[in-house]
Amino acid sequence: MKKFVAMMLVLAMALTAFVACSGSNQGNTGKDSAVKQVIKEAEAMTLEELCRKAIEESNGATFYGVGNSSRGKSALPLFIEYLQTLDPNYTLNFEWQQPKNNKIFDQLTADSLKDKGTFAVTLIQDGNQIESKMVKTGILDTFIPLDWANANGVKADDYKGYLPLQTLNKVFEYNCTGDKTFTNCWDYVAEGEHGLFMDIDSEIVGKNFLYMLTQDKYAGYLKDAFDKLDSTKQAYFKPIVESLESDAKDLGLGANGAYALAWIKLWVESYMAVEDDGPICNTLVSASATDQFGLLVYSKLRSVEESDAVSKNNIKVAAYQDGYQGIGGYGYCHYMFVPDNSPLPWTACAFIAYITCTVDGFSAWGKDMGGYSSNPVVATGTEEKYGHSKGGMNEAGEVEFECKNDRGYDWWVNQGQLVIEDPEYCASVAFTVGSWIEMLTKYKPE
Repeated sequence: MKKFVAMMLVLAMALTAFVACSGSNQGNTGKDSAVKQVIKEAEAMTLEELCRKAIEESNGATFYGVGNSSRGKSALPLFIEYLQTLDPNYTLNFEWQQPKNNKIFDQLTADSLKDKGTFAVTLIQDGNQIESKMVKTGILDTFIPLDWANANGVKADDYKGYLPLQTLNKVFEYNCTGDKTFTNCWDYVAEGEHGLFMDIDSEIVGKNFLYMLTQDKYAGYLKDAFDKLDSTKQAYFKPIVESLESDAKDLGLGANGAYALAWIKLWVESYMAVEDDGPICNTLVSASATDQFGLLVYSKLRSVEESDAVSKNNIKVAAYQDGYQGIGGYGYCHYMFVPDNSPLPWTACAFIAYITCTVDGFSAWGKDMGGYSSNPVVATGTEEKYGHSKGGMNEAGEVEFECKNDRGYDWWVNQGQLVIEDPEYCASVAFTVGSWIEMLTKYKPE
């Protein structure tokens, strides 16, 4: 394994140099594209100014969007209604595509070969592939709305990174119809445990979660949680951690890297792969799922219908329980981009500004708990409108479903120790740590 890791590091450095060169060759031709010029102008405009430019550009046209979330299709009619408050005669036809099996990158790459593309805008996830396949190659451009920048106390020219529409969280939940509890994140990888989880090769953001665990901050969370285990549990995990110290060093990880690798190894070799988060949720809320647990999108609880056999009170959100130690889940973003050959760049910018800077625009996503606007003004307005922090209360003001009282983004990032995706870091370790993960043997039930 040591020789393998060393070889991966050498190849990674060569690959990084190649990508950097190829990216700079494509992205820095000495002249901005027409779309980049529109974006530069648009970043100095208010939402209303942008919308008036959009009306001039796209009245009667067809707007094509592509994204990882179907909610874009729900948001577009709201956007059109907003434009019609400025011009009642405005019309816009639209289509929204949601490619399956991570094909969105292939679709955008193919569309980028045209002088004028099909897609006006994209909503996309997986920071690793966005960084390496979409941004460094010049296929997608970032637009920072003026109102979003002001709300976050930044200037568009100084802002580094992409524009996140929202952060979604996947959290550890367990069935509580029995006596078993999960009080430490190492409990999920204890001997004999098999958590329910979407396979890392079918939903790539799950692999980004594992990459992020090797970052110093989150490896430190795992080490701190390990230190709080009792001596019997520590004795089980310690030899595994020690056996991976050499790999952690060869991979260039920090002081607690071996703890991250140990958790990753045990998780990959034990989780029960499920095709989607919906079935995971449906399983865990069943009265018959005693002692099972999973890592799944928090908002899936919205669709649970109460019955004798199924209840939201059959599960607990692990991080909400008193005394819980360690990571409570992970968060990843839906990012908004304008393709560099967008046929309707003004309308794309106006749409992005509308959904990131207004509560109504964000409502297609904001109506569900577990999805947090990156705009603090919109986040506050969304909570005022939907009351997710009291989502589990009945009309009498009593707690009916404790698991639905969303504690919010700030709580999850701090007390909940949510592991947040960093696209740049994921891209930097995707080849090295990623290749190491590929060497692990996934769990296959008999």
